Amino acid sequence: MIYTVTLNPAIDYYITLEEFQEKELNSCEDAYTIVGGKGINVSKVLDNFGIKTLALGFVGGFTGDYIKKDFRLAKMREQFTELEENTRINIKMKTRVGESEIAGKAPDISEEDLEKFYKPLEQIKEGDILVLSGSVPKSLSDEVYAEIIARLPKEVRIILDARGKAFAKALEKGVYFTKPNQKELEEYFEREIHSLEELVTAAKELQKRGSKYVIVSRGGEGSFCVTEDKVLIGNAPKGKLISSVGAGDSMVAGILYALEKGCGIEEAYSYGIAAGSATAFSEGLTNLQDMEKIKEKVIIEEYQGK
Repeated sequence: MIYTVTLNPAIDYYITLEEFQEKELNSCEDAYTIVGGKGINVSKVLDNFGIKTLALGFVGGFTGDYIKKDFRLAKMREQFTELEENTRINIKMKTRVGESEIAGKAPDISEEDLEKFYKPLEQIKEGDILVLSGSVPKSLSDEVYAEIIARLPKEVRIILDARGKAFAKALEKGVYFTKPNQKELEEYFEREIHSLEELVTAAKELQKRGSKYVIVSRGGEGSFCVTEDKVLIGNAPKGKLISSVGAGDSMVAGILYALEKGCGIEEAYSYGIAAGSATAFSEGLTNLQDMEKIKEKVIIEEYQGK
């Protein structure tokens, strides 16, 4: 069974306009609203792929009701802990010069709320997969991901896709794989990284610190995966970029889809590339058919280094 945790979900309000002008009235050319949050995105993509998950996290107020209704309509499973304050609303704006985002204020989460959240974790058993993904609300400790891991059987495979102190603390507990990008690696190691060779070295160090596998996304330059005995370089399949939002979460979902099908990490990595790319080329999150088409374009080679 796959469980996803989204401590800081949101309703994402997507708007498109030619140009944003400060201190002026701006009119949208297009707008739509979807339920967001990294763990929720993973659950949604896996559901598109025919894999059921149980989504955990916090929701509250009228926006929280919107999220729960969205899950009901999609016949997806959730066991969210309900708060009194509203779940945040994020604004994701696309103009001719690029994409921008305004992250909404997260609701406060009390110790009592947190204890209620911990209860569903008791059903997670050996062999299950838990995805810890996304930001941690300011009202929670940076130790929260580490505390979640500490409450689980050691045989649970932990997927960690976060950043900052929460990431660092969770990594110390040991995880199955992480999926940082270059900027996140630079933040973690507190140094600039200038080449692929330096990126690979940083990823291997991350592996030594607690991540069995490390997958590093490099945007248009592709990605690479550090396994137990080699480094694999994956291409960036060609296609028209529609939106990069959710591509990283789709990559995680693609890997988990393959793992659930019994694939090894190398083959799972290729599915991750396909899923991430398919979402980048789509309006919204990818479906199985589009992912499988992109899978045919994925090329993976072993990195030889210098």
